[in-house]
Amino acid sequence: MTGFDIRIVERTLQFKQPAGTSRGVLSDKPSFFVVAQDVDEDGRIGIGECSLIPGLSPESVPRARMELKKLAASGTLDPKAMSLQYPAVRFAAETALIDLLNDGDRTLFPGPFTEGQPIPINGLIWMGDPDSMVAQAASLIERGFDTLKLKVGALDFEQELECLRAIRAMAPSDQVTLRLDANGGLDDNDTAVTLRKLERLAAFDIHSMEQPVRPGQWKKMQTICSDSAIPIALDEELIGVHDTTLRRNMLHVIQPAFVILKPSLIGGLVEANHWIDLAAEVGAQWWATSALESNIGLNAIAQWAADATLEEATKIPQGLGTGSLFTENIPSPLVVEGGTLRIAQPGSEAIPGPHTWDITSILS
Repeated sequence: MTGFDIRIVERTLQFKQPAGTSRGVLSDKPSFFVVAQDVDEDGRIGIGECSLIPGLSPESVPRARMELKKLAASGTLDPKAMSLQYPAVRFAAETALIDLLNDGDRTLFPGPFTEGQPIPINGLIWMGDPDSMVAQAASLIERGFDTLKLKVGALDFEQELECLRAIRAMAPSDQVTLRLDANGGLDDNDTAVTLRKLERLAAFDIHSMEQPVRPGQWKKMQTICSDSAIPIALDEELIGVHDTTLRRNMLHVIQPAFVILKPSLIGGLVEANHWIDLAAEVGAQWWATSALESNIGLNAIAQWAADATLEEATKIPQGLGTGSLFTENIPSPLVVEGGTLRIAQPGSEAIPGPHTWDITSILS
């Protein structure tokens, strides 16, 4: 679509606490906001976010900045014409356009979620020493989360088992679901070693294991999915796979139980819908996770996930509990409460924070 005045606003989001990941510890992360104003209609403004995770996002910060400058100069928002080599840039353009088409009020997918119905989310336990990870689990359980996601593969394996044992002592499997994410950290030259580790982890009644080995090893992943004691989810495996035939072949070879969808890393919401359709061909389920977006990107993904899953959104917790990570996030009506994410409704209840969007920090 044409006829837009497009501005790019660059911000560095500061974490409240250092965030331990498989790629090191993050204290801040870069984000860009695409602010598109419709000059032909009523001046409504649509906002999208280009969120980058250094070391994981396909585009570098300089490349994203360059592509966003081209987008602004073009005055157009046509995600389909944009290269999938820059998925976060494409996601930003796509969500800014959807926002504009829905009156520019951050209601991208009107429905029960935007009317206040909550969707369940998992609580995320950041990498750290075992004591800190157990403490995080205790805090999340106290806050009402009944699904926790734990990063594994970075510590000594026996330490990780002890950590899980301590968490299970306070969170029995009939009360709390545990998801694990290895980010390739269980990779070994001998696949049997990986499978033995998965078998030992399965003793803690694990719901799923994300990306046990590094991506691009289809036959190894096929064997693991076939023989693992824990259902396997693909995550990084999806990044950079753009061709439909290649996507279909990968899923049919590997046969995963789940696929994890990060729109900022796979090219946006249309591409995520495509993955859902292909995953259904092999009986794989899905859930969405964020790429550490601010509330702008998180809002878009949450609305899409709720809209895409309909009734299933109340059954499969999404990985969208990241909105409270940053010291200067975009003030918004998004509320994490009791293990769910919802949009506070004006006048409906007395809760801390705004009931509407405050985007002055982006627009100024």
